[in-house]
Amino acid sequence: MRKIATPLSVGFLAAATLLSAAYADDTIKLAVGQRGNWDTSVSELGTRAGIFKKHGLALEMLYTQGSAETTQAVISGSVDIGVASGIMGVLGAFAKNAPVRILGAETTGAADLYWYVRADSPIKTLKDTDGKTIAFSGKGSSTDGIVTAFMKQYDLKAKPTATGGPPGTLTQVMSGQIDVGWSAPPFGLEQLDKGEIRLLASGNDAAVFKGQTVRLLAVNTQVLESRKDVLDRYMQAYRETVDWMYAGPTAITQYAQWLQIPEPIAKRTRDGFFPKAALDPDRIVGLDVIVKDAVELKYTPAPLTPAQLAELIRIPPRK
Repeated sequence: MRKIATPLSVGFLAAATLLSAAYADDTIKLAVGQRGNWDTSVSELGTRAGIFKKHGLALEMLYTQGSAETTQAVISGSVDIGVASGIMGVLGAFAKNAPVRILGAETTGAADLYWYVRADSPIKTLKDTDGKTIAFSGKGSSTDGIVTAFMKQYDLKAKPTATGGPPGTLTQVMSGQIDVGWSAPPFGLEQLDKGEIRLLASGNDAAVFKGQTVRLLAVNTQVLESRKDVLDRYMQAYRETVDWMYAGPTAITQYAQWLQIPEPIAKRTRDGFFPKAALDPDRIVGLDVIVKDAVELKYTPAPLTPAQLAELIRIPPRK
């Protein structure tokens, strides 16, 4: 016999539905540049540790081949936040009226990015790259900015070539398709230790990027205007996760398990390449120089004005 819903049962069901909705997590879609880099792992590790859940957030993460692809995903509106967007690419996009704003700093300093050659390569320094191919991930990425800076600083006649992420780049280097590859730890550390590849330069060898903020947390303008509370909670959870990542061994264990790498390699990645200050999301370092360099490197037609920077940089205050 079919049961007939009573007013009481209908009311109870409606109340339960409302209660469930009240406690549902808010979903944020992320485009994350380079899966597995320590700096880009904040959202992943914070999710595994339950920190974003504690702030009522559920993160959907799409991993990209680099910061240019990440920034484009933000601009197109296919994601809410881009993690590790190259600062020069973001300044250039904003100058062209793209719907992108800065939610926070992502990485300061460029010591984690490095360029390498095969062990048997005749290339010994950047000066030896005339007529040779040198890799970057994609146009408008942080690696693109650094290679552009290399070209200008050392007056190189190399051929910058977009190669995507570290795994694909390594394949191209080892097969002889590319002369100089790029990578970031932990990827490539094993090959360096085995002597299969040889370090040529680090991102800090580009003077315009040394000690400056190179990657950002970018947000779509419409999301910024419509989901302020959600973004505020994301940044609270992000800051809390960064603190946790440097507070003890648990984050190292989680990171190693996620990437299926030995814990000593995980610890070497954090301690050797990423001081905690490098992941501070609240401070964009060297901005006065960066806006000038953006013009010099042809990312923007003119330096952004103080009013433009105030409109662009929208970091939520700590609570």
